[in-house]
Amino acid sequence: MTTLSNQIPININERQVWRDIGYCSTCKPPARVTALTHDYAENVNQLINPAFSYVIKDVDFIINSSVFIEGGVIFQSRVISELLKKCEKVAVFALTIDSYLEETVAQLAEDGLIVQARVLDAIGSHAVEQVADHVQDIIKQMVGARGLYISRRFSPGYCDWEVSQQQMLFHAMNGSNSSIQLTDDNLMVPRKSISGVIGIGTCKSEIENYNPCASCQEHNCPGRR
Repeated sequence: MTTLSNQIPININERQVWRDIGYCSTCKPPARVTALTHDYAENVNQLINPAFSYVIKDVDFIINSSVFIEGGVIFQSRVISELLKKCEKVAVFALTIDSYLEETVAQLAEDGLIVQARVLDAIGSHAVEQVADHVQDIIKQMVGARGLYISRRFSPGYCDWEVSQQQMLFHAMNGSNSSIQLTDDNLMVPRKSISGVIGIGTCKSEIENYNPCASCQEHNCPGRR
């Protein structure tokens, strides 16, 4: 299924945007930056066109780091296999805010408006994460009605799950993610897109609390949770 929605609430945390563009948590940016951030945050809904797709698949069986999913899909990842050992099903999703915002960022940069481009790009990153939160909430509510629980979301490129696995993830969705295309390098277009999986099962504590970062020694990892 593919859903286009301009009803997703996007509320930008301006302080977080400032941190993302390089200002420490105790620093207040110059007035020009704060004004830009506020203006873009107020008008972000005019620059995005959220779309998302997801499918629910059975977890057939797992052998070591190989996870065999309904429909002939195989995910190769120790982290994903450890997650899905605890699950009976998996939600496979892809979402985007479309390409207009990033095209605007590119035009600002080409015009030499680097500060504007940097601020708007950070706001776009926050917007796509909020769309991902929204999709996760939809899945949580849907499976919760059946007495099931969901995990955190995991995307190719994190931990040991290779970006090349995007091919399998998109195959699992069987063409329902028409708003997003993959490049030859398995990167998504539009760039402000997120794909991944969410585990679904009956054991609440094991599924909701699964966090590979707790036992990982890469303490400086930018994706650490």
